[in-house]
Amino acid sequence: MKIADHVENSEGFLSKLSLYKGLALIALAQQGKQPSPKLLENCIQEFPKPQLGDPKHLQSLKMQPTQEDPLIVSQTLTKLLGRDTIQIESIPEKKGLFLKHVEYQVTSQRFKISVYRRYSDFDVFHELMLQRFAYRMVPALPPKRMLKGVLTSTSEQEFIEGRRRALTRFINLVARHPFFSEDELLKTFLTFNGSDVQTKLRDAYKKMGDEFLTCRLATQAKEYLPADIQAQFSSSRQLIRNIHNSFHKLRDRAETMAARSKENATDLLMFGKELSTLGTDSAPLPPLASSQSTWGSLRQSIKGLSVEFGLLADKAMQQGKREEDDVVEKLNLFLDLLQSYKDLCERHEKGVLHEHQRALQKYSVMKRQMMSATVQPKEQVSVEQLESRIVQQENAIQTMELRNYFSLFCLHQEIQLVFIYLPITSHILGAFVNSQVQGHREMGEVWSALHPKLSCLFGASNGLQSPPLSPK
Repeated sequence: MKIADHVENSEGFLSKLSLYKGLALIALAQQGKQPSPKLLENCIQEFPKPQLGDPKHLQSLKMQPTQEDPLIVSQTLTKLLGRDTIQIESIPEKKGLFLKHVEYQVTSQRFKISVYRRYSDFDVFHELMLQRFAYRMVPALPPKRMLKGVLTSTSEQEFIEGRRRALTRFINLVARHPFFSEDELLKTFLTFNGSDVQTKLRDAYKKMGDEFLTCRLATQAKEYLPADIQAQFSSSRQLIRNIHNSFHKLRDRAETMAARSKENATDLLMFGKELSTLGTDSAPLPPLASSQSTWGSLRQSIKGLSVEFGLLADKAMQQGKREEDDVVEKLNLFLDLLQSYKDLCERHEKGVLHEHQRALQKYSVMKRQMMSATVQPKEQVSVEQLESRIVQQENAIQTMELRNYFSLFCLHQEIQLVFIYLPITSHILGAFVNSQVQGHREMGEVWSALHPKLSCLFGASNGLQSPPLSPK
């Protein structure tokens, strides 16, 4: 420790000179001398050399790589968002033999390629992802069609745009998932430019099977699970449910604000149009009013104001679009993730857990039948068949137990992903504040530019005073 105090390492590492000084001080200590930098000043030609012994002994001291816990997902939100960004654009409708269909251009920033997909391609991809990753958070797809009885030209356009946005959120969540991003299914969907992507996807799945068959840790999952995994699962599920409810309400408020901005744009535009109508009225004034009225000049001034109100309407519409694109969409993205976790919990309970319990019940019935057969002698063939079925059922139960533990293993990792995504809250709040600042600034600039143009409406001849720029 005394030698270390005399060696310069202020920058967190040893320089070449510091290393030589440290070795020289060790040599002095080995000679029975008190290690001190002053003794080194007497070394004119070279520093004394320490006795290092046999280098083979150092083998036992080499650093061993730390074993990472496979249950822990070592990711950050920045890393997840940086995995890929996928844009989806609707291309002009094409007429099929009987029905029109919408096609999408899907562009991956990671693979630097654009492919064309229909909704049915997304549907097949989603179905195969659920089969391959039954124990992971696979986001849901938006509905294929609108509800009957509500279809109009406007509502159809809104539905198609809403579905495009939902498909964009879906594919980005999938592409950024650490266990999906390198999977062959995703790569095929984002890069295959052939004529039948659905067949290509199905062939890729047949070669791999589900994750339980390909994950090297699947049969060892139980070893890595904490003892209180069931308690952790229950508490996490309740916490996610609470978070989901809060974000759902935030999304609803954000949607209302975006709609209000668009409604404000419509009102401002109509207000300007009414001013324009008022200003373009060319009906002559009656003789009694024409001598003293200034309505003729006022009418011309009012007519010009419609341009500014049109600009205000445009700024309000841009504000609504910013709130929709930057705030509502980010909230929807996180809500889609939370919903996929809720769906995963239901699949765990209604799927592998339920099947495991049914298999145990069936096994119990077969054991009772076997006991009955030994007490009441039956044909040897039927007894042997029963024994064979019991062995098969025992193997099935063992496999289901392994799948159940693997399902819990994956659930534990997926809840970590939810919490890795939680800092997106700061992104959402930042986008909300920025949209409000920009919107109010742009609207304020137009209102300020409009105010001087009102001066002609408040001349002395009208008997009115111009309103102040700010309230007193």
